[in-house]
Amino acid sequence: MVFTWQALDRTAAGFAFAAALLVAGMATGPVHADEPEWLHAAALNGTPKYGPEVSHFDYVNPDAPKGGTVRLASRGGYDTFNFLAQKGNIAPGILNIYENLMESSLDEDDISAQYGALADAVRFPDDYSWVEYRLNPKASWHDGEPVTAEDVVWSFEKAIELDPQRKFYFQNVKDVEIVADRTIRFSFDTSGNRELPKIVGQLDILPKHWWEGTNDKGEARDISRSTLEPPLGSGPYRIKDFAANRQVIYERVYDYWGADLPIRVGTNNFEEIRYISFLDDAVRFEAFKGDQYDFHIERSSSQWAKRFKFPAIEDGRVVKEIFPDKSRGVMQGFFLNLRREKFQDPLVRQALNYAYDFETTNEIVSAGLLKRVNSYFSGTELASSGLPEGKELEILEEVRDQVPVEVFTQEYKNPVGGSPQNVRGNLREAVKLLRKAGYELKDRKMVDPATGEQLSVEFLYTDKGSERTLLPYSKNLENIGIKPILRLIDTSQYINRIRSRDFDSVILALGQSLSPGNEQREYWGSESADNPSSANYAGINNPAVDHLIEKLIFAEDRETLVAATHALDRVLLWNHYVVPQFYSDETRTARWNRFAHPENMPEYSTGFPTIWWRDEALAEKTGAAK
Repeated sequence: MVFTWQALDRTAAGFAFAAALLVAGMATGPVHADEPEWLHAAALNGTPKYGPEVSHFDYVNPDAPKGGTVRLASRGGYDTFNFLAQKGNIAPGILNIYENLMESSLDEDDISAQYGALADAVRFPDDYSWVEYRLNPKASWHDGEPVTAEDVVWSFEKAIELDPQRKFYFQNVKDVEIVADRTIRFSFDTSGNRELPKIVGQLDILPKHWWEGTNDKGEARDISRSTLEPPLGSGPYRIKDFAANRQVIYERVYDYWGADLPIRVGTNNFEEIRYISFLDDAVRFEAFKGDQYDFHIERSSSQWAKRFKFPAIEDGRVVKEIFPDKSRGVMQGFFLNLRREKFQDPLVRQALNYAYDFETTNEIVSAGLLKRVNSYFSGTELASSGLPEGKELEILEEVRDQVPVEVFTQEYKNPVGGSPQNVRGNLREAVKLLRKAGYELKDRKMVDPATGEQLSVEFLYTDKGSERTLLPYSKNLENIGIKPILRLIDTSQYINRIRSRDFDSVILALGQSLSPGNEQREYWGSESADNPSSANYAGINNPAVDHLIEKLIFAEDRETLVAATHALDRVLLWNHYVVPQFYSDETRTARWNRFAHPENMPEYSTGFPTIWWRDEALAEKTGAAK
């Protein structure tokens, strides 16, 4: 299940689940013996926590006061409100104006549990060959028109027509049809894929009548093109005002049709949500210190340790708070472009890992606050460890002849630096690997003897702060004769070069849910390797990986899902597609002290700003926002 669609600067894409599907719900009408039951909610790994009688989730304050403004920062500008446009940068927060068919809670071990949003019920057969969603009769657009089954069908058709990522994600949907006044059926080209009935519930539903209408100038709207005309939505907020590339303001919808839904009670408490755009991270942080926006997430451990020492923190007007991050795993690292011939040899890729000294960088740059990525699912039970055994070993036996022998004989471990002796030893090992790959060290240059060309690696990045990691890594590469090229470019160039696959290496972080599934095809599958819109940035094209992805997707229970994920993780690691970097299992935040949150916070999210509210007593002490 994806939290957000994979993009270059978003949490990607893609989070999915494929475990045993057990459901609990209520019958919502007469059901024939041969028809599945209508359900108010569904989960993969057991019974949904919240039954049909629940009025709100446990982690909200149902009596939270409404009002006030919260100001958030976004990176980069925007020039469109249409998230399906083929060109343009999407405005931050635009999904606040829309609804999905279903929505997950934030406090269940089974994070795949979904509850009704636009749909008030869901049903599917035992073989998962189709799913039906029934729309809530109260669901309406901000102009008062009802949300219709035609809107759902049209939204799906436009999504797969205009967005290659959505087309790939929904590739198993062979047909969508209206089977009753408020009921839509999605039919699949396969059975047994337990995730498919759920992922279509993530579809963002758009108003067909608005997009096929005309604007105030009498011009026909075009869903395929960028637009700065505020679009019509059905969600708890709508666009109030904006200045392209500078800010966008959303206002709460007073007559929002879904305010009393269990998923909405105690949420969306701010009168306004304002997103302010910054092009430079240093400027953005100075703006935070100057009370230009309210809530800051610090992703740099070094900056967390060094720069949060200013008067507003010392006198309590700014509050630091750390929240545990248990909702996902992650692979962050230097992704290598296997489409380049020089990176097709795994020995070369492994050598590049030996040249990376995480321990020293972590200590000097990040104050020792980070952990080394040792898995494509770091920080979760899905991370492989030790040697394969049991069900995982059985699965790996199916691809034994197609994977590195080390998969069965050695536990994957990254080289350990941190001392001059360790670093020298690692660099010597890197040179051995490169020589084994056919390179020669001549005049302190690692060259291809056939061409005489020096091995080089160009690193693309948009944030100058990345150089804190890149510079020491570059020095180590130079010490073994590799030519590092650091290329700082603007966001538009970066996006274009990534999309055209015109890069050697980029620093990326791909988040993973606790129940991975269909999105793994897009991350690592051969079918997506040559798709410029996919999240397979490395260009992995490996039949063994494909086989393990399918084992994961069609896992019949949680035990098999975990085993298949361990197997996939182990094979990816031993192919050295990525030079693993680091991760943190906590979210470090700072905020101007004008806000409060529920005492019982959700386990898998900060919930900001959705379940927070403005605290007038705190705001009075802190002072008026600038």
